[in-house]
Amino acid sequence: MFTLKKNKNPILAITWLLLMLISTSFGVATAKSTIEPCNSSDSCNAMLGYTLYTDLKVSEVAALFQIDPVALLSANAIDVSYPDVENHILPSRLFLKIPITCSCVDGIRKSVSTHYKTRPSDTLASISDSVYAGLVSAAQLQEANANVVSDPSVLDVGLSLLVPLPCACFNGTDNTLPAVYLSYVVKMEDSLSMIAARYQTTVTDLMNVNAMGSPAISAGDIIEVPLSACASDFPRYSSDYGLIVPNGSYAITSSHCVQCSCGPGSRKLYCMPSSLAVSCSSMQCKNSNLMIGNITSQQTSAGCNVTSCSYNGYVNGTISTSLITTLQPKCSGPQLFPPLIAPPSSVTDDPMFSPAPAPQSAGGVPTNPGTIPSTGSLPNFAPANTPSGLTNDASMLMSSLSGISVLTLIFVSA
Repeated sequence: MFTLKKNKNPILAITWLLLMLISTSFGVATAKSTIEPCNSSDSCNAMLGYTLYTDLKVSEVAALFQIDPVALLSANAIDVSYPDVENHILPSRLFLKIPITCSCVDGIRKSVSTHYKTRPSDTLASISDSVYAGLVSAAQLQEANANVVSDPSVLDVGLSLLVPLPCACFNGTDNTLPAVYLSYVVKMEDSLSMIAARYQTTVTDLMNVNAMGSPAISAGDIIEVPLSACASDFPRYSSDYGLIVPNGSYAITSSHCVQCSCGPGSRKLYCMPSSLAVSCSSMQCKNSNLMIGNITSQQTSAGCNVTSCSYNGYVNGTISTSLITTLQPKCSGPQLFPPLIAPPSSVTDDPMFSPAPAPQSAGGVPTNPGTIPSTGSLPNFAPANTPSGLTNDASMLMSSLSGISVLTLIFVSA
């Protein structure tokens, strides 16, 4: 059974009613999923909620979804400055947020950039239930790979299977505010109120997002959870147009020259230079000695005069900047950044931490909270293929998040 959200297009509605009838006639499992119909070629940043089925290295998890390991770590606020972090073994049952690009394919939102190479003893059911933790069904795998799979219980070793994964965009908003959507597989112990509490939303909001008639959920259902986010307002002609970063995450853009983050409880995207940069165009604002991310504040009797150098998108290989001067009621404190944790090595059994919005709730140890992170690369590691979609690298390579001071706050007494 599928759930459709706010579908005002009668043709799409009729199409999906027919698909539901076809699914029922073939006896497909009763787990419910939220499906977003679409009729355009645009895409968005989205997240998958994934629980490891066994101990896996960071690089192995990244390869499973064809994303860069730095993107995986940074989406979960894990400090990648740890030595040999790509070979760190993440524990079984650890919950992670997987950054993906959500596209419009055959009239619905889904991600089709993941491929899986079959191994001995694999079946479609084991790939579905174990390897991808219920994010895709065996029936969906068979349908997506009908040209290479004739018997779902017997798979040749080395087959490359397309793995269609759930996702949603919903215009990048929730109740008119910026949001990134997390596709979450309901566990046996879950309730809608528990999920709402962990992701700082309400049962009513989750019901509205997923077009639910009641708060009842069952293990195996896939629901969309809106994550508070910071959205960019870059011009449409910039290559990173539409960049949106979930609260508590980081993103690298502008050919790895600029790092953007969404701090705790913030709705404002903050960007600054990245230490990943090898060769970058100027990041200094014109007619100013300020660099991207620098802010000066001067308290006066009328209020606080604030001048900031802001990142304004990546246009034709050039970093666009803008110098902005505003008068605010009072001068604010330093920029806050999402806290970092050490690469997790254990998983807590406390049911209060399931589902967890990030590995902080899964045995991670906070590191350098509130400090200003820099970025870095994983030495001697070739990034996996990344999902195709928006022409920006925000979902390809995230910051390494180690601490150097880049932000400049200057307070001048009047």
